[in-house]
Amino acid sequence: MGKLQEFDITFTNNKVVYSPGESISGTVKIRTGHALQYKAIKVNCHGSCGISNKMNDTSWSLEEQYFNSMLSIADKGTLAPGEHSFPFQFLLPAAVPTSFEGPFGKVIYCVKAAIDTPRFSKDYKIQKSFYMLNLLNLNEVPNIEDQSYAVTTKKFSYLLVKTGTLMLKARSDLRGYVPGQVIKLATEIHNKSGKDTGCVLASLIQKVTYKTKRPVFDLRTIAEVEGAGVKAGKHAEWREQIIVPPLPQSALAGCSLIDIDYFIQVSLKSPEAVVTLPIYIGNLPVNLSPSRPIPTSPVAPCAAGVTPSAPPAEEEPEDDLCAGGIASEEIPTKSHSQQDSTGQPVTMSPSAFSHAPGAVLPPGHRRLDASAPLFCVSTGATIPFFTEGDVTPVPTSCSLILPPEYSSCDYPHEPPPTYEESCSSVNSSFNSGQ
Repeated sequence: MGKLQEFDITFTNNKVVYSPGESISGTVKIRTGHALQYKAIKVNCHGSCGISNKMNDTSWSLEEQYFNSMLSIADKGTLAPGEHSFPFQFLLPAAVPTSFEGPFGKVIYCVKAAIDTPRFSKDYKIQKSFYMLNLLNLNEVPNIEDQSYAVTTKKFSYLLVKTGTLMLKARSDLRGYVPGQVIKLATEIHNKSGKDTGCVLASLIQKVTYKTKRPVFDLRTIAEVEGAGVKAGKHAEWREQIIVPPLPQSALAGCSLIDIDYFIQVSLKSPEAVVTLPIYIGNLPVNLSPSRPIPTSPVAPCAAGVTPSAPPAEEEPEDDLCAGGIASEEIPTKSHSQQDSTGQPVTMSPSAFSHAPGAVLPPGHRRLDASAPLFCVSTGATIPFFTEGDVTPVPTSCSLILPPEYSSCDYPHEPPPTYEESCSSVNSSFNSGQ
């Protein structure tokens, strides 16, 4: 740095995670070996979002600014040899989005310091990032205590002359979760045909939408569970659990350029049948009411006041599919992405995620059909691992949420519906049928 031996920014108490409306304060430290003339020493606090159609592009095609505050901490003068400290403080806005970093865009916050020197002399600049956490309280989401429920019916032909019918039902115990909680998933399959089905697959999927002129939908499989198939003419039930790992919250409130959605996709590969369950990921968990009934059946019919996430497709009466009083069978789980090296499911306490809204994942990309809309199937977004105390937050790799290698897993060519879109479509169908 020439005459400059040290030029650094430190935050008070080494705090790096802030909430909207808080004050951020710190010190600019300068140490010089020789006298240094300056015109001004300034500190800038800045927050913005930028997105692009190109992966890891630093020149954004669209940007939005949340705040940009400038403070002059020293006017024209000379810094004598030795150490100097200049305090600063900024008030953060009351409504700004949570920090976020993905392959096509970022929501970033930083403090910059600059020493403006006389003409023909070298200016000195430095910056330090901090992270904003705008908590999403799941209790503020309507009907968050309800089950997320979906059902579809598939008619298919086999052996060229025979026709079969299959019904796939799925539900989750809630519509919203926080990192560390367990998603309780129940699936019911009625196979009214003479052909065995393929394996059943349940996936927790993140969809990040970057709202450029040509929107990019970045899909990532967070966790997958695979169950065995269902024998011909059988009615089977499958119960599984998925631990919610450290993840960015849904919606990214306050940001108009990036949306984050989550959904559970339950699918059969043969015959092809898919249902999706939209869910929310937040920071403050759902406070379950004492009167909330506990379901006793694996997949209960949609109760009054509960809106399905997607309308049934050509649903047949359940009695027809279960003709003859066929007893339900339990579907065994074949593989689970949330397992340790011994093959046992990972169990973690919610406190393990209390300061980890997300984790860094290694980059990845799968080739898609060139005729399909623009999608990037990657390992997803990056969020710093938040720490406590006098520790600098560092990116961390969490094996719990690494996507498993399912090379034959197909992703949708159209983005799945949001929770609001699903509800709107169901209500429209209901009203038109009256």
